[in-house]
Amino acid sequence: MKKRMLIMLGLAILFIAGIAAVKVSQLHAVIAQMAKLAPPPSAVTTAVAKRERWQPSLSAVGSLKAVNGVTISTDLAGIVSQISFQSGGSVKTGDPLVKLDSQQEEAQLRSAEARRDLAKLNFERQRSLVADGAVSRSEFDSAESEFRRAVAAVDEVRALIARKAIAAPFDGVLGIRQVDLGQYLNVGAPIVPLESVDPIYVEFALPQQNLQQIAVGKKLRLKAAGIAGEQFEGEITAIDSRLDESTRNIMIQGTLKNPEKKLRPGMFVNVEVFLPEKDVISIPASSINYAPYGDSVFVVKQNQALQQFVKLGPSRGDQVSVVSGVKEGDEVVSSGGFKLRSGVPVQVNNSIQPGNEANPSPPNM
Repeated sequence: MKKRMLIMLGLAILFIAGIAAVKVSQLHAVIAQMAKLAPPPSAVTTAVAKRERWQPSLSAVGSLKAVNGVTISTDLAGIVSQISFQSGGSVKTGDPLVKLDSQQEEAQLRSAEARRDLAKLNFERQRSLVADGAVSRSEFDSAESEFRRAVAAVDEVRALIARKAIAAPFDGVLGIRQVDLGQYLNVGAPIVPLESVDPIYVEFALPQQNLQQIAVGKKLRLKAAGIAGEQFEGEITAIDSRLDESTRNIMIQGTLKNPEKKLRPGMFVNVEVFLPEKDVISIPASSINYAPYGDSVFVVKQNQALQQFVKLGPSRGDQVSVVSGVKEGDEVVSSGGFKLRSGVPVQVNNSIQPGNEANPSPPNM
């Protein structure tokens, strides 16, 4: 009886083992089938991290301002009798612009000159008589004083006439004329804007944390909207003495040469202030995956994408510098990284690469 039970137990064990073997075989078959159905490696482009010598810069938005800029006006009322300029023209210091009618003053000048001539004759006569003792010294002094008053009266009328002939106070470019021939002008009435545009100032602000990086004499470069493909070089010539309490920014003034007068006061410009050159590890900006918890890149090793967190430095054009997280020679994913996760296989295809230029020039710029 015992022997029969052992035999039955053995048969049961063999039966269970056989079923288990069949199930294991079926499981391996399913795993193999699923492996065949796994998605293919993701297609990506890559770029090699390079050590380059960069000249970093500080960027800001600024506006242009004339070294000298005024609206020409008159300090005397009168009727415009002559206009000697064209709107938008260039003038030199002392060039006549507008003349006000001065007929009355010229008549006053002739009268004053006549009184001066008479006073001069009387003074000369008194001088010869006082030398002979024929007149007293007080009479001579009175004649001399009268002559000097007459000379001063002539100079006063001449100055009044000169003030009615308005000239350019400095070299520059005129704006649009705001007066007409025969128009009566009140005191202070605008005549025409005048701006000195060569050289020209650029004014822009930088944050407080950049204060130690800037100094008078540092080079700068700017681009102006509407002047495609051109860059203008200059340098910092003044730094404000205090910061704006509301923004904690400091105002900076640069000076640029503008011989062709392409830059005009009031223009909006993008300004770059050059800092000392330094060595950096650079990669394409398209390689960076930006996230609130930290920026990262995918580094390709043995056809696998491995996620690396990075600390970024300055950028230029299509490139960005990496302070830590990537070494020189690392192959980083430059496009296609949005669909990756760490450890997945990738297939590199660099037939078409994203932009990686230090100074890109898009067709519409």
